[in-house]
Amino acid sequence: MRNLLLVLVVLVLLSYVPPVRSGPNAFIRQMFSTCWRLKGNCKKKCSKDEVFHVLCDNMSLCCVVLIYLPG
Repeated sequence: MRNLLLVLVVLVLLSYVPPVRSGPNAFIRQMFSTCWRLKGNCKKKCSKDEVFHVLCDNMSLCCVVLIYLPG
């Protein structure tokens, strides 16, 4: 009987706790959002010092600084 009461209390308390946002942390997200041999970044829009080179997997632009592009 005491175990049942303890389980019920724990379940009630867990129902009030907000869920934690799951997913990769910032470092892992940054590693997977890189492109062009880890020299570029997948973005919606490239900055002034970057050039669009290829498309990323999620249909965003791979923005690469000019010094890292081939010849």
